[in-house]
Amino acid sequence: MSRPPQLVKLLADAEDALAEGRLEDAESLCRAAILSGEQLAEAHFLLGEALRDQGRLDEAEGAFRSVILSFDGPVAADAWAALATVLLQELRWEECRKATNRALREAPDNPEAAWVRGILRERRGDNHGALRDFSRAWRIDPVSFPMPIPLSDELVDAVVSECLMELHPTLRDYLSNVPVLLEEFPSEALLRQYEPPIGPTQILGYFSGTSIAERSLENPWSSLPAAIVIFRTNLQRFSRDRKELVEELRTTLFHEVGHFLGLSESDLEERGLD
Repeated sequence: MSRPPQLVKLLADAEDALAEGRLEDAESLCRAAILSGEQLAEAHFLLGEALRDQGRLDEAEGAFRSVILSFDGPVAADAWAALATVLLQELRWEECRKATNRALREAPDNPEAAWVRGILRERRGDNHGALRDFSRAWRIDPVSFPMPIPLSDELVDAVVSECLMELHPTLRDYLSNVPVLLEEFPSEALLRQYEPPIGPTQILGYFSGTSIAERSLENPWSSLPAAIVIFRTNLQRFSRDRKELVEELRTTLFHEVGHFLGLSESDLEERGLD
């Protein structure tokens, strides 16, 4: 049975809005399609994606689960995979694992599910298994899931040294006692310091300690050692080639130096360091 032309246009417009980052428009178009009374798996699925990209994870979860409960076939597998990404961002590890496995049972060639399983394996220390999953996702959809670009200790040291030399000598003196540490990925404890918790793939670096602006002789805790931490795996996934990797590493480093100086996120965004 063919769909009414206006409904086909609603869905097409919703897809275009989502692809262009017009998330609120995409949400409105999807809701209009759903209100038509037709059983439209695509409308619920696209709504879930629009909500997820807005950070409205609880609502996105509901949209994806409605697809899973009401529809079969490839769209259900896609919904399981999309649900897995929501659960990953919410740090609901075991539920995420189950959703990922279900998606891959339904559709072994689902790249999003393979990518999420790679993240889970990576955090468990199964680097070989993670690489297989990342390779699988890349082979199926190289645009959405590029292979991680290797970030060596030597490259980090070289970029850090270069960045420090670009700073004013006085600032370099301040930073001389602030080590730059390279860690594989953020700990769950760190992710849960944010409210709401931040997703495990969404943070590239972190400043630990008290900024210069907040230090005080009256507060002995403010003199505790500070450090800048760079998360290797997230930077590797964020970049599509070595040039972009170096640029993201530089931006991340200067971002955390900004926090050391006491700059806020809005201050950093104004300086192009978000």
